Amino acid sequence: MLNRVELTGDLTERLALRYTPAGVPVTECRIRHESEQVEAGMPRRVECEIPAIGLGDAAKWLQAATTGSAVRVTGFLAAKSRNSKQLVLHIEQLEFLEGN
Repeated sequence: MLNRVELTGDLTERLALRYTPAGVPVTECRIRHESEQVEAGMPRRVECEIPAIGLGDAAKWLQAATTGSAVRVTGFLAAKSRNSKQLVLHIEQLEFLEGN
């Protein structure tokens, strides 16, 4: 089954680097996206803020980013926890867009 997300936006929040019990670096953040999409043949303005998380190298790259940085992220969606159905974008690749 396919679960793939590619999104561009601005980093609006970045929490401090932490580590899992196994020693894997983790950074949580929020990404604000704005665009115009075509839905049912009509243009639609899209604005959303997505909670995201990076582990390993992605966590380290997020720590290098400043709030307001324009980024392109690729990853997958997963539930926040076993007891929550809230979705979180798990970042596998992170690219800083030009000018930042």
